[in-house]
Amino acid sequence: MNWRGWGTIAVACAMVLVGTPAGAAPPDDLAQRLEDVPGMTVVGERPTEPGFRLFDLTFTQPADHRHPDAGAFEQRLTLLHRDVSRPTVLHTTGYGLPTSANRTEPTQLVDGNQVNLEHRFFTPSRPEPADWNDLDIWQAATDEHEVISALRGIYDRQWITTGASKGGMTAVYHRHFYPDDVDGTVAYVAPNDAHNDRDAYDRFLSSVGTDPACREALTAVQREALIRRPEMIARFRSFADSQGMTFDRIIGDIDRGLELVVLDAPWSFWQYRGQQDCGQVPAPTASTDEIYRFLDETVEFAFYTDQGMEPYTPYYYQAGTQLGWPGVSDEPLADLLHHRDLSRPRNLVPREIPMEFEPGVMREVDTWVRSQGSELMFVNGQNDPWSAEPFEPGRDDSHAYLVPGANHGAKIAGLPADQRAEAEATVRRWAGVDVPALRSTRIDHQPLERHPL
Repeated sequence: MNWRGWGTIAVACAMVLVGTPAGAAPPDDLAQRLEDVPGMTVVGERPTEPGFRLFDLTFTQPADHRHPDAGAFEQRLTLLHRDVSRPTVLHTTGYGLPTSANRTEPTQLVDGNQVNLEHRFFTPSRPEPADWNDLDIWQAATDEHEVISALRGIYDRQWITTGASKGGMTAVYHRHFYPDDVDGTVAYVAPNDAHNDRDAYDRFLSSVGTDPACREALTAVQREALIRRPEMIARFRSFADSQGMTFDRIIGDIDRGLELVVLDAPWSFWQYRGQQDCGQVPAPTASTDEIYRFLDETVEFAFYTDQGMEPYTPYYYQAGTQLGWPGVSDEPLADLLHHRDLSRPRNLVPREIPMEFEPGVMREVDTWVRSQGSELMFVNGQNDPWSAEPFEPGRDDSHAYLVPGANHGAKIAGLPADQRAEAEATVRRWAGVDVPALRSTRIDHQPLERHPL
């Protein structure tokens, strides 16, 4: 699957109201305090919105936490500093470091500091040489544990972890291994593939949305694209050649790339678009250019090239070794396909990287969430395919919400008013914040980034 200066007045007012508490480090001392943290390097400081300071940092991590003397790498992170008297939110996408320093929804709710952490093995946060056996959920969780432990000397108030999609999964895995590291976790649209051989995704895709005609139209345009395979490949080839993109290293050939794009269309449509775009699905009688354009807008042809796939090799490796992957039937297209089972992670990772799936890893996490996890919040989207297999928390002070009509960009803000108020109050309580914080209008909503997950 697609396994792919506003608000300055409000911020200034917030700074006046919050102030600088007694005992807080003077702003000019913060960079030095960060440099004094063992393993931390201040790469630089960038401009950001008033009331905040933005630092680019690296932190030295062992390549293998079980053998800390056997090599190390520099893990990238950013720090959006608000005030040492405020709580701190650690955010990860589960992929590379975000290019922007947008505040997450929990960071805004608690008016806090924010650490963005790059996931290990996403370049440049990768050991050299890379031993792919060192890429597992425990190693990544221990990365987070070490960063939190290192920064607690400066930020000693409450901590919250958060992330969306693979970032939400990563936050849960960290809590599984280090349950007492932080005071709460907010995981958005985080799938829970506890039983990789028993998927609910076909059932979900057969009923998602409010209009069966929309689902039928998606199947029809998939079939038409494959019927027009020579024309579609010609357009794909022209695009790839113009961008210097290839297919031989990972995908195999352009025909396989085309089939992956076509197979992904319904999943990506519901992941990133939704019912409101059903009228934009081309009819089978549409021109080849219209069909190509729709698939490109929905899936992105560039993704299924070697250059599009290679940055996500760590994700596909994790999917094929521990996380699991969604199994979706290709039967509606079977008579038109040249290649079957293309979406399996083994087909999306360079062959020189060995992979072996460990089926019990996600079941262990799932059991912990149901029976032992606490201070966990899961926010899913009603129309998001990745939410078809959600985490189900079982202990007190853990919560699960389903945002009506939402896709993979589901947020607490989209919940019905009573549920939204409850969820926001819970996050603030975990963070030790008693009253709603003043929020900038600059970054109320993060962009819905395209990732495989």
